[in-house]
Amino acid sequence: MTSGGQSAESGWRPAKGGVVCIGETMAALAPDPSSSLEYADDLRVSVAGAESNVAMYLADLGVPAAWLSAVGDDPFGRRVLAEVGAAGVDVSGVGADPGRPTGLLVKEPTGSGTRVHYYRGESAASAMGPDVLADDRLKSAAVLHLTGVTPALSASCRNLVTTALTVPAAERPYAISFDVNHRPALWPPGTAATVLRELADLADITFVGLDEAQELWGGDLQPADVRALLPGPRLLIVKDGGHAAIAFGDEGVRIVPALDTHVVEPVGAGDAFAAGVLAGLLRGEDMERALRLGHITATSALQVTADHGPLPDSARIERLLELPASEWAAAGNSLSA
Repeated sequence: MTSGGQSAESGWRPAKGGVVCIGETMAALAPDPSSSLEYADDLRVSVAGAESNVAMYLADLGVPAAWLSAVGDDPFGRRVLAEVGAAGVDVSGVGADPGRPTGLLVKEPTGSGTRVHYYRGESAASAMGPDVLADDRLKSAAVLHLTGVTPALSASCRNLVTTALTVPAAERPYAISFDVNHRPALWPPGTAATVLRELADLADITFVGLDEAQELWGGDLQPADVRALLPGPRLLIVKDGGHAAIAFGDEGVRIVPALDTHVVEPVGAGDAFAAGVLAGLLRGEDMERALRLGHITATSALQVTADHGPLPDSARIERLLELPASEWAAAGNSLSA
């Protein structure tokens, strides 16, 4: 495989370079978190998409990132392109479809969490297919990042993801990262478990939440059981909510506690975590520091109502990465100070 190497010190990791993220991004409407959607007079407009979230956080962390997708040739599509591009992401490969709309989601605060309503049927991005993989940006990428959202959108989108994951390693210069990112509302009943397990096992790097693994494949699963179900990835990272992240790879098993922090809204935190880990790997960090960078990045998403929040400055991030284990978890509270 040309996308990575192995050493006793660092284990397997992708080659240095940029990341290409493929998937749908929608316009997002949300009331103030304390307001009822039904009676809100004003709705905040933002953008929401797992793959573009990853790309935006990678750009924040200094990693060249491109996002490939399609939007409608409409005001929401132009808003999406402007916001993702303003974050430093290359959006020049995103098509504007004159015949299909940009997808839309609406967030509904419920007191105990946030309910999301999707309006993405027949969207521009749902028409994507394997032809996206011919984009020249992939020729120089170190990582191609995909998620389990995309194969749920349409048959052509599932074909896109399946095709990407079945390209032999010797025929691509990049590693493939896949976040399971299970969204039950997008899947016909009884279909997600098999499809997502098959796709997740084909990637080089796979991210999965322990809670979603339990929902998909068995309620009593523990991280080691998830590894047994997904033996294929060179690196499997299981996210155990606000407790810890567990990495299974050539370095053995690494466990890094999550940062203690006040949670405003959890949406987008998994994408931020994936971006932090990928950025750490691409800049040559060991697994402990890569997982820490994932937690730091995730914390920035947890503290805002939007999917993308501001990161600490680079000096502060470095200080957090250097903390002794005894001080690490409690340091999260200082990020919201």
